[in-house]
Amino acid sequence: MYRKEESTPIPPESFELPFEGKLSENNRWVIMADLIPWAEFEDEYSSSFSAEMGAPAKSFRMALGALIIKEKLGISDRETVEQIKENPYLQYFIGMSYYSNETPFDASMLVHFRERISADLVNKVNQQMVKKMLETTSSTLVAEKKTEASEKEISELTNRGRLILDATCAPSDISYPTDLELLNQARKQTEKIIDLLYEQIKSQLEKKPRTYRQIARRDYLEVAKKRRILQKQRSKAIKKQLQYIKRNLSHIEQLTLNGATLLSLTNRQYKMLLVVTEVYRQQLWLSENKKQSIDDRIVSLSQPHIRPIVRGKAGKNVEFGAKLSASCFDGYVFLDHISWDNFNESGDLKAQVEAFKNYTGYYPESVHVDKIYRTRENRAWCKERGIRISGVPLGRPPANISKEKKQQAKEDERIRNSIEGKFGQAKRRFSLNRVMAKLNHTSQTAIAMTFLVMNLSAHLSRLIRAFCVYF
Repeated sequence: MYRKEESTPIPPESFELPFEGKLSENNRWVIMADLIPWAEFEDEYSSSFSAEMGAPAKSFRMALGALIIKEKLGISDRETVEQIKENPYLQYFIGMSYYSNETPFDASMLVHFRERISADLVNKVNQQMVKKMLETTSSTLVAEKKTEASEKEISELTNRGRLILDATCAPSDISYPTDLELLNQARKQTEKIIDLLYEQIKSQLEKKPRTYRQIARRDYLEVAKKRRILQKQRSKAIKKQLQYIKRNLSHIEQLTLNGATLLSLTNRQYKMLLVVTEVYRQQLWLSENKKQSIDDRIVSLSQPHIRPIVRGKAGKNVEFGAKLSASCFDGYVFLDHISWDNFNESGDLKAQVEAFKNYTGYYPESVHVDKIYRTRENRAWCKERGIRISGVPLGRPPANISKEKKQQAKEDERIRNSIEGKFGQAKRRFSLNRVMAKLNHTSQTAIAMTFLVMNLSAHLSRLIRAFCVYF
């Protein structure tokens, strides 16, 4: 049940404390609370709750605010609750009207917050928040044009601003997967399921099905502990593990025929059985056909949605997580496309440019991208709309290049580097380099939260710089 409270926003000076004093209006959490459009998305968040049944849910501000605090401070769920309990500014940030020494919710509620707030909703909040930021600052391109041109000249401009596009990968929190280790884990899971099913009908059977688990573990360790493994040894070890899994799956099928039921398994155990069956099918096909890749390859039993993303980067040829495509303008970053499967980011250029036009009301003057975006189709599409795409033109390079074009190429590359810096900030300062969420949709929400908090941090830095220059 969701119970909407009709209350007016509380000014910082009216926030009640157990001791004499008031909250400072210059505190970063007070400033950020004023920037986020909480009320605009309250109805969308509450639409998933029942108006009559269930316990009253936490408000949208409390749910989103707790996730922002966690990402901003880079702490765990438990530490987030403790920080909120101890800090009156954090309690004001999540919408509480007075200071309390009690925790507002249990740490496990942050899991539910990530489930209830989708990545799409976070992106909407991010867009509206940035609009509010741009309205309160004088750093927009239109404001800069006003100092050099008249209102009439500005209205006649059709293309304005610079749009920067790029893609990256957000690795998930899994160990580096190998086929042998994955099959060893799958074999262990089948042995656990056999034990559970056997307990149901052990009075009807003369003896327990043999799983050879000790021999299977010895065969695995004999190869896994070697510092250098030959391809022939690895293939032989994989075939052995496949045989053990095949025997165990046949035992599970036989136990169900003898009266055992899969209904006794928990949802997690039943899902694990389905994942193990698919892993066995994929690895068997790879072994029989002597291939190295297969569609929708599973690399983690606990997170079967994760896929290998071939990046071709130095030191990291393959990453395991979600691939995302982002856009950046005026120092703010937006998450445009996220997928667990690998995709060609050049196909997102048109949609990203159109999204920029819908957001700002005009096409960008230039689009700064790397080589993969500069296809003939994208170049022609941008040319029709008067958009200059960065990079050298197609075809044979001219013998003599003017200094202006060389300078333009250097400037374009310098501008494009800004989004690389944003990705570096997201992965080093925030949690994009290691997504700790385990589920498909909660991981996407955690990734979207990174970009929202990055934009908040960028705006705070601008305010601090403006304050220092003013004084």
